[in-house]
Amino acid sequence: MRLLQKISRSMVRLTNLSAALESVVSLVVEFTNSDACLLYLLQDKELVLCASNNPAPDTIGNVRLKLGEGLTGWVAKERRLLSLTREAYSDPRFKVFSDLPEDTYEAFLSAPIVVRGRVAGVINVQHREPHFHTGGDMELLTTVGEQVGCMVALAAQSPDALAKTDVLDLVLTPARRD
Repeated sequence: MRLLQKISRSMVRLTNLSAALESVVSLVVEFTNSDACLLYLLQDKELVLCASNNPAPDTIGNVRLKLGEGLTGWVAKERRLLSLTREAYSDPRFKVFSDLPEDTYEAFLSAPIVVRGRVAGVINVQHREPHFHTGGDMELLTTVGEQVGCMVALAAQSPDALAKTDVLDLVLTPARRD
């Protein structure tokens, strides 16, 4: 619960999306006792690494996957959670990146980031050693993915537009929603 509270509090602050995503990956690592958290966002049918708790030089913004490519691309394409307890690197869907030390990690948990019903990215949690992901772990990462989706949606709005929005009008005028 504390993880979700901290992410929610960062959502309501005026901060740039990059800093907010870096905060999310750090918090996820802290609260899940994982060794790595990587966050990808979708751009032109490619997933782009946007945040990592231990980014290698030149990986942020440069590591890219097509939809369906690798474990992360599979999660985005299928819009499904993926949990691998051991030897994630042996899965036939796995794609190796020489720049990412996480490629040698054993356990892998991944959830889609969803914005208004569509996949906008993927968040991955990895452990160096084999690790069983509980139902609670899976639900937590799914919820974090949903929160990151809300962050992305908020970041797409200008602060001026948000300040001028009549919140009651949003409720009373359902035709304006997409």
